Amino acid sequence: MSAIFLLIGISLVVAVGFLIAFLWAVKNNQYEDDYTPSVRMLFNDTPSDNKEQTKPE
Repeated sequence: MSAIFLLIGISLVVAVGFLIAFLWAVKNNQYEDDYTPSVRMLFNDTPSDNKEQTKPE
């Protein structure tokens, strides 16, 4: 029975740790931009020099 109380105590400590980490992330604006990451892959960071390639005949 004491093992159950020990496991409940450890799980509460871990849960409070995750809650503190989440609140810290929200406080430091980690979740501020929720649009850009979903479309970032659609934009080219560097312009490519794709010239029109001609196929040899």
